[in-house]
Formats: sequence, structure tokens, C-alpha cells
Amino acid sequence: MAAQSFLSESLLGWSIFTFILLVILAFCWVYIRKFQSRQESEVVSTITAICALAIALITSALLPVDIFLVSFMKYPNGTYKEWAANNETRAQIEDTVLYGYYTLYSIILFCVFLWIPFVYFYYEERDDDNGNKCSQVKNALKYTIGFVIVCVVLLLIGAFVPLETPPGQNSTQWEKVQYLFEELGSSHGLPALSFSISSLTLIGMLAVITYTAYGMSVLPLNLIKGTRSVMYERLENTEDIDDVEHQIEKLKSKCKDGRPLSSRDRHNLQELEGKLQVLQRRGRHLEIAERNCCTKVGSALRPFKVLLGIFFILVALLFTVALFISNLDKALHSAGISSGFIIFGTNLTNPLNELLLALQPVFPLDYILITVITMYFVLTSMAGIRHMGIWFFWIRLYKIRPKRTRPQALLFLCMILLLIVLHTSYMIYSLAPQYVMYGSQKYLSQSQMPSADPTSGNATVAITKICDADAPEDQCIVTRSYLFLHKFWFFSTIYYFGNWAFIGAFLVGLVVSCCRGKKSVIEGEVEADDSDISDDEYVH
Repeated sequence: MAAQSFLSESLLGWSIFTFILLVILAFCWVYIRKFQSRQESEVVSTITAICALAIALITSALLPVDIFLVSFMKYPNGTYKEWAANNETRAQIEDTVLYGYYTLYSIILFCVFLWIPFVYFYYEERDDDNGNKCSQVKNALKYTIGFVIVCVVLLLIGAFVPLETPPGQNSTQWEKVQYLFEELGSSHGLPALSFSISSLTLIGMLAVITYTAYGMSVLPLNLIKGTRSVMYERLENTEDIDDVEHQIEKLKSKCKDGRPLSSRDRHNLQELEGKLQVLQRRGRHLEIAERNCCTKVGSALRPFKVLLGIFFILVALLFTVALFISNLDKALHSAGISSGFIIFGTNLTNPLNELLLALQPVFPLDYILITVITMYFVLTSMAGIRHMGIWFFWIRLYKIRPKRTRPQALLFLCMILLLIVLHTSYMIYSLAPQYVMYGSQKYLSQSQMPSADPTSGNATVAITKICDADAPEDQCIVTRSYLFLHKFWFFSTIYYFGNWAFIGAFLVGLVVSCCRGKKSVIEGEVEADDSDISDDEYVH
């Protein structure tokens, strides 16, 4: 009976995970196909982008399964279920999840340090070489070797870096948490992989601060404000064309008598002719947008977009408040900077943490909420990347636009999203630390209570408590995800300060988004450095 219950509950968790896996694959395929250029579409880059994004999302989808399995080992009264009473059975379940993380994180390392760089440099070399496949492959491998060396260095550092307990004021609590880390085993494989993934997550934190924080404000506010009227934009564009044509005619009239134009006039004439081409292309795009049925459907769905925007901004504010409370709790009650601001229990009421704990027993409601949170981060990140583009410091590398994104830009996009989704695991932990660490587990604590009979003394009573770091090691099981996230205390410290930077970036982005007016109905479709050939993407 116990074995049957174990199989049914495990099957339920993994069945939901399989369903989410299929949804993720479908989403990634539609997402990449939406943005890739029709003229420069490549099978290899498309497959690489879809697989890389899917692996990142699947890794995030494994987190609720991890939490579900450790939570369902216990009854609500804090005792282990019959099938989980054996230590070997619990270890077997934990190892299954651990091997899943090993596999997915290894694939992520392969994608980030080998496959994506190789495909990217292959297409970069194709632009320079005249169809010499052998030369393309050799040059791509030459550049990719640099990424492989970085990966090897990170693995070696992670395998042999000393994990001595840093000095702290509360050494007893820290030793208890250190025990949780050591219980995975003494092999060098886990620290090496964890260090490499934490390094990538650190880069993902920078991407989250840059793109996700801005996207969380610009996406809902754009939905609320809507777009400008197509008819008004066409009228305004026509007036601009007439004005530029008049200025061009005025300049050309200076040379009707055979006199050459001055260098300044020639430069102004070139700028005006370029501006005229952009305005004419903009007029064609506006004309297509006015006839497009999607524009008419969008106008009809305007009330729904406003409601969706209000919902998104409320969710963003909820996340920000939850993150602020969590960081404040760590600042007030954690073991300090030398321990990575690890918090021992939840001391301040966190609304999102309480919501997840309330939904967790009714599986799969928490799974759905975690998936929605992850997809929300992806969508807001994509909104931030689309509005800002891909930058290297002050140099703009690529633009991300529907049906017009180059293969190299798609690979960059998926690399950034992959790193962002990696960091969402820590973001979710920051938003709901109790849920990510223990799920809904409880344990029995023996307490001395006064007996009804004064002569018999105190009686021992078992009280059910929510699992935290003060619980006995054999009574509460920590999720594998938490151990991966906190293997190295200095990464946790950096993530903590990164959360404060994220809150600040979100507030700045919110102010900037509020100050901006309505966006154009053809936002991002027409820019000065586009070619006329790219208009063919929108003709059909």
C-alpha cells in the first residue's frame, strides 16, 4: 500500500512535469519563429535557439517538482508517510532530482560554452568568407576554444576552491547550514558544476537588473497606454514628407544656374534624402498596418489590454514588495555578510511566500503559479530586450524585432534569456525563501508543558512546527535546488546586493516608462539603418 502511494504521488508530479515540458517546447518554437528573419532564417541557428531556451525553462520547471517531492514525503502533522519512512527511499528520491539537475546544468554548460558560441561564430564567419565551409568551421572552432577554456577554468576552481566556514558571530547556526551542504557528498563534481552555474547565474543577475527590471515596467505601461492612432500617424508622416521635399527642392534650387553646392549644403542634402527615404518607408508600413486585420482586432481588444496591463503592474509591484521584505528580513535576521545572508526561518510576513505555502498542498496550483512567475520573468525580459536591444556597454550590437531578427541576434537573445532564467531560480527563492527551501514540510517538536495534575510535574507534548534551520536534520529535507544555489556563500552575498540593485532599476524604469508617451503602431519596424529590402518582410 505504501509503495503504491509512493508510485502514484511520484507519477503525478512527473506527469505534470512532462506536460509542462511539452508546453515549453511548443512555446519556444513559436517564440523563436516569431522573431527570426524570413530572409536569413537558418535551420541550425533556429534549432539551437529553440533547444537552448527550452533547456533553461525546463530547468526552472524542475524546481516545483523538487519542492513537491520533499513536501509530499510528510503528512500535515509532521510525520513521514509510510513509503518515505525509510532513509534509503528518501535518498533515492533526492538522488533522482539531483541527477536531473546534474543533467540539465551540464547541458546548459555545453550550450553556453560550446554549442551556441560555435554556431554564432560559424555564421559570423559565413558573412566574411565566400562559402568556404572548411574555413568557417575552423575559424568558429578557434574562437570557441576560448569559451571552452573559460568553462574548464571555472570547473577547476569550483572543484578545488576551499569551502571553509567563514568566521561569523553565530557559528552554531552556520555549522548547521554547512552540514546541509556537505550531506550531498564529498565528491568534487557537485562543487565544480555548482560554481560554474553560479558564475553564469551572476551574469544572468546583471541581465535581470538591466532587461527584466525595465521590462517589468515598460510591458504593463505600454499595454495600459496603448499605441497612437494609425490615421493620425499617417497624416503626420505625410506632412513630414511634404516638409522634407520642400527643403530638398530649396537646396537643389541653389545649383540651377550651374553653380556647385557647398560642402555643407551637400551634406544637408544627403541627410534630407536619407530622411525622406525613411519617411517614405514609414508611410508604406503605416499603410500596411492600417489595412492589417490584427490592428483592428487590437483596437477591439483595447479594454482587455488595459486590464492585462493593470494586472501585470500589480504583479510587478507584488514581486517588488516581496523582494524588499525578503531582503529586509535577511538584513535584520540573517547570519551576516560572511555567510551569504542565509536566513534561518522567515521572521517577516512575505505575501508571496505565504501564498505559495497555502497553494502547495493543493498540487498542482503551486506548480502553475511558479510556471506563471517564470514565464512572466521571460516575457518581461523579452520586452526589455526588445525595447533596449542587445548592447555591449555603449555599443548597440543587435535589434530584436518580429520577423526581422538575424540568426546571430537570436543566438544572443537565447543566451541572455538562458542566463536570465537561471537567475530566476534565485529570484524565486528571494521572493519565497521558505517555500523554495522546505516546501510545506512540518516536523514534531518535543516540548515540556505543565501537567493537569500538579503532583505529576511537566508532561512532554509533541507540537507541530513549520520546518526551518532550527529543525533536526533528519526531520526536514532541504530541496536540491536550494543546495545548488547556496553552495558558495560569496555568490549568495552578491545575489543579495543584486536584489537591491534590481529594486532600484525597476523603480527607475517605472519612472521612465511613465514619462514616455504612447508608442507608434509600427514601433521598431522602420529605422534609418534598415534597408529597403527588409520591407519585403511586411508585404505579405
